[in-house]
Amino acid sequence: MKIKIFLLTLIFILPFFISAQDVISVKDASKLTKDANTVIVACVKPESYQKVHITNSVNIYHKDLYNNEPVKSMLKPAGELAKIFGEKGLTTSKQIILYDKGTYKYAGRIYWILKYMGAENVKIIDGNFDGWRKGRKPVTKNPSKVKPATFTPKVNKAAIASLSDVKVGKAMLIDVRPVAEFNGSEGKTEKLGHIPNAVNFHFEDVIAIDGKIKPKAELVAMFNKAGITANKEIILYCTSSVRAGVVYMALTSILGNKNVKVYDGGVYEWLAKGNKVVK
Repeated sequence: MKIKIFLLTLIFILPFFISAQDVISVKDASKLTKDANTVIVACVKPESYQKVHITNSVNIYHKDLYNNEPVKSMLKPAGELAKIFGEKGLTTSKQIILYDKGTYKYAGRIYWILKYMGAENVKIIDGNFDGWRKGRKPVTKNPSKVKPATFTPKVNKAAIASLSDVKVGKAMLIDVRPVAEFNGSEGKTEKLGHIPNAVNFHFEDVIAIDGKIKPKAELVAMFNKAGITANKEIILYCTSSVRAGVVYMALTSILGNKNVKVYDGGVYEWLAKGNKVVK
């Protein structure tokens, strides 16, 4: 009887300690650097990539994926994005492993963009480049040889929110910026204040002190406390929605919420279209 109770308890608590499916350890990622069906992507500035990067990784910088007219930092059309990804050797069926310098902002942004574009298997290195270096894994300054591929987009409209989606007000609207930007007490003029009815959840709250993504049990408790549960329709945003990506990953991959969108236009589009923010 005691054994049965123990096993039932183990079955209940075990999922909370399993790492997220879309977060991969340095150890596991390092085994895939030469895998023909895997592409490791350095989500960093080109000049940073040129100084040092994970051996065999390719470079994609998030700002190269945007049109800045008529609104700053909004995504290029799917066909243009597919061309960029294909030139870097990515396809929707390959395993794609992302990392940045440690904030998860840029890896998270490209994670969401790839999910929006229909990539099936995308992961982020737990601990990013700092974790890779601490693990004494191979790095280089030499550019990787890239074999171009055909990236055929399968646009997932369920991953992206429009201005009208935000205005409808059906979904829980979450601003992932620091509270000072959210309430308008700090930041550049165009960043001050939040979209009406939004609640604040700082994206850095999903990251532990050691630079890794927090354990599942801790994330579940934290999201639940904030009223962000797996059964709610959610729209995430920030100024340009770059910082929303890592929270999108946590909610979809860890909480299993299938009804999460990112408002790509963010505060930039909201203000450009003549709307007001709350301070």
